Amino acid sequence: MKYLAFLLFMLTVPIANYMIGNVGTVCLDNGPCLIPVGFGLMAPSGVLLIGVALVLRDWLQDLTNWRWSAVAVFFGAIISWLTSDPFVAVASAVAFFTAEMLDLAVYTPLREKGKSLAVLASGIVGSFVDSMLFVYLAFGSLDFSVGNTVGKLYATALVAALFYIRSKYDTLSRNAYNT
Repeated sequence: MKYLAFLLFMLTVPIANYMIGNVGTVCLDNGPCLIPVGFGLMAPSGVLLIGVALVLRDWLQDLTNWRWSAVAVFFGAIISWLTSDPFVAVASAVAFFTAEMLDLAVYTPLREKGKSLAVLASGIVGSFVDSMLFVYLAFGSLDFSVGNTVGKLYATALVAALFYIRSKYDTLSRNAYNT
């Protein structure tokens, strides 16, 4: 499982960067391809995949340790450099690594208090940092950073809710078994 988690996490960066330049409802000249994320906001199209990446990092850490995440980000950045616009690849690597390390700093101490809380809190921190750094470094403005954050938070909230539901189901199952 740890190799699957590593591979999925590592590939999120280059696939998201490819999407930013090639997939979207609107593609700007010399800019990103955008998708609507609700509330009248637009975001670079790789946003949803990066929201999933923030959660995959948590899964990878649970299976291994933070070093595996750092190595996955490094290899993902190399693949991005080879397959994406160099400005997007560098901005993505810097933003993603910074966000992942902050995500790690929040997730690690909170996971003992509950996985859904840890995923949600670390995802919020990672989403904000990654969104602002990436959009600014890649495109020289913060124009799409709010939409970028909203898109990432969708994925984070969904996975946190699934962890919460699973923990409640596990608790009910244990209680039913023990009675």
